[in-house]
Amino acid sequence: MRGNRRIAAASLFAGIALMAAACGSSSKSTSSTTGATTTAGPTTTAASTTAAPNTTAVGSTTSGPAVSVAPGQKVGLLYDITGRGDKSFNDSAAAGLDKAKTDFGVIGAESTPTKSDGSDRTQRLETVIAGGNNMVVAVGYLWADGVTAGAKAHPNVSFAIVDSVVAQPNVLSMVFATEQSSYLVGVAAALKSKTKHVGFIGGVHSDLIKGFQAGYDAGVHSVDPSIKIDDKYISEPPDSSGFNDAAKGKEIATGMYSGGADIVYAAAGASGTGMFQAAKEYSGKGPKVWGIGVDSDQYYTVDSSLQPYVLTSALKKVDVAVYGAIRDYVQKNFTGGTKNYDLKSNGVDYSTSGGFVDDIKVKLEAAKAAIISGQVVVPTKPSA
Repeated sequence: MRGNRRIAAASLFAGIALMAAACGSSSKSTSSTTGATTTAGPTTTAASTTAAPNTTAVGSTTSGPAVSVAPGQKVGLLYDITGRGDKSFNDSAAAGLDKAKTDFGVIGAESTPTKSDGSDRTQRLETVIAGGNNMVVAVGYLWADGVTAGAKAHPNVSFAIVDSVVAQPNVLSMVFATEQSSYLVGVAAALKSKTKHVGFIGGVHSDLIKGFQAGYDAGVHSVDPSIKIDDKYISEPPDSSGFNDAAKGKEIATGMYSGGADIVYAAAGASGTGMFQAAKEYSGKGPKVWGIGVDSDQYYTVDSSLQPYVLTSALKKVDVAVYGAIRDYVQKNFTGGTKNYDLKSNGVDYSTSGGFVDDIKVKLEAAKAAIISGQVVVPTKPSA
């Protein structure tokens, strides 16, 4: 738990993504994930040389095909941890693939984890390639090593990866300025909190999730440096179960609400469902409390009984990125490198579903404009 902090800044998209952070205390969980995947013999080819990619900013659009493409092209989608159905960034990736199926007639091969420790990643990647999928999209930074090895072994296969940079010429790295969207929901939390006490739950205590925390904490303290923030993580690397442990998410959130926090933001994948459950249960016994969603607009992914407790969500438009990568591949415009999805390119944002932040939208838009203009530079690492 942390006390007061003041952020440093240079001076000071509501899109819906269909269905997917280190100071303070942390906790561990040991839940595992299950799933199913197809099996086939792997294939290998000669290794390729490494080339550092260029970095560009991209626009956020899911418009239909601009040119005619040959239908039936095969694309593999490698899910992370929970797979389709996590109501977070895996589902968002799936939405991108689904739209590409509709627009381009691609044939999708979806690979779901069978082991919670990730030891099946190499087999899954090779299985998808052996199935004739010459475009492979990997969802999540935990795929970085697997995609690096796969790209070297299969130089004629086009790869795309979400949330990590892989410096191979046949890999498109798609990264998101999640600290920016997290900053905006932090501003929302500070403006809406009545107790001047909020919380953050990270799935895994990794550099990626620390970015969510850094942005959120900075956004909160940009409004009021005296607001108390509880920062806590579910699991420590290499344990990635924190992204799929709703029970632990609920336990931590309940502790935060009981300790005085009235708004909690969870950047924890499927574990975030537990936070919303805790918000509902606590609100039934005492003052109204809120949860803040992540990646997808979670107002639309949670059970309807939990919608009244979703203040807003920090949007990461993984569907847009996945669709764009597949579009470029089928239109023969695919190139390796790094694409940055930020507020300026409409790749991240905050949601307004439910109308719970309508009363502070002017202030949220002002904060958004300050980031886009460069007046505010959001930190990517926690201040302490």
